[in-house]
Amino acid sequence: MIINFARRAHDHNWELDPITRSLLDTDFYKLLMLQFIWKHFPAVHASFTLINRTSAVRLGEIVDVEELRDQLEQTRNLRFRKSELVWLAGNTFYGRRGIFEPAFLEWLEREFTLSDYDLSARDGQISLRFHGLWSATTMWEIYALAAIGELKTRASLKRLGELELDILYARAKTRLWDKMERLRGVPELNVSDFGTRRRHSFLWQDYVVSAMRDTLGESFTGTSNAYLAFKHDMEAIGTNGHELPMAMAALANDDDELRAAQYHLLELWQQSYQGELLILLPDTFGTTQFLRNAPNWVANWTGLRIDSKDAYVAGDEYIDWLERRGRDPVRKRLISSDALDVEQILALHAYFGGALRNGAAPEDFHSGLDFLDARRWVPERRIRFSAGWGTLLTNDFRHCNPRSDDSFNPVGLVCKLTDVEGRPAVKLSDNFSKALGDPRETERYRKIFGVSGLADLPVLT
Repeated sequence: MIINFARRAHDHNWELDPITRSLLDTDFYKLLMLQFIWKHFPAVHASFTLINRTSAVRLGEIVDVEELRDQLEQTRNLRFRKSELVWLAGNTFYGRRGIFEPAFLEWLEREFTLSDYDLSARDGQISLRFHGLWSATTMWEIYALAAIGELKTRASLKRLGELELDILYARAKTRLWDKMERLRGVPELNVSDFGTRRRHSFLWQDYVVSAMRDTLGESFTGTSNAYLAFKHDMEAIGTNGHELPMAMAALANDDDELRAAQYHLLELWQQSYQGELLILLPDTFGTTQFLRNAPNWVANWTGLRIDSKDAYVAGDEYIDWLERRGRDPVRKRLISSDALDVEQILALHAYFGGALRNGAAPEDFHSGLDFLDARRWVPERRIRFSAGWGTLLTNDFRHCNPRSDDSFNPVGLVCKLTDVEGRPAVKLSDNFSKALGDPRETERYRKIFGVSGLADLPVLT
């Protein structure tokens, strides 16, 4: 696919393009969670709120709020297309056809709508809150993040001349190629695109996904973006997210129900998907307490995704836990998805499945071992490792701006569940810096779940 990004940006015709072109232009796991919500919580109300972790970037002064409102309204008027529903109904996901129930797909076609929202600019930031039925608010998360991110990109592009735009995209393409070159040919590597929510733009993500597929071949296992999976006939990647245990916990009536909510959710999930899509996301209230208190049947799940803990520590913790529970880690999947770039992907792949027999010690992987000779690794797999590559795959324009400023740098923007049926929702995370929720309620959760294994780590996005 050949796109002249510089010419398109310079002519400004692309501003007429809607940022969200399809309701499939979202993370696949949002569709899986939407079906779960539709099935089990059809009458529950919930709110989602935008949070800018990079508060030094005053998004309310960069992004025109009325332009954002226009984009959100355009998205709210979209409907699922027949071809998209046929794809959801007939495609094979994770080796299984029929993951989406006919009644759910009919509901998507006939009844699904996005909720109302409150939008304004306050103190230099964007204030945005979605409220209504949970089934009508949950999908806004990715649409809103993608819209704000791309409007930020467009605002920065407007400041550049045509030559500067050429330089910007030439540098970004060169950086992408350098990263792919380092990954190409690495034995048993598995990398997928997780970059929708903080992408530079829709067109850039489309370009990156095509380039990764063409360059890495089978090592590129798919994309979390359902529309791009549909468009390019790729595997759609994803299972579930933090909002589900957050909501279940918020609906708990006492401390005992609160402790058990994270496991009750897993029971409902595996019933809903007939024993498929069983990837644990244990860090909502802390991975260490989750594993320590988990019922034995939880160890039967297929794998675990690391999202907020030091990946080496979290992976070793999971492997040790599996072995204590009598399960073979080599048969399980470990997915890392937090702040990855090519160096971390190579190091983690080596640590969990590639280079230990070559004489490397675990501490080498923390201290920056040179992985340019990765093609000579001898596989000695401890667990099946996969990388979900996000922001620094689809939005790495750092130092690419010919004006030498950081206006194209990604920001730590999230849109998270804040209340369910009027009850505050909390995410503790394995990283204190990523905790979300009302401070008093967050402190109550920490007393109930404890803080074992939690740490202060840098937050890229």
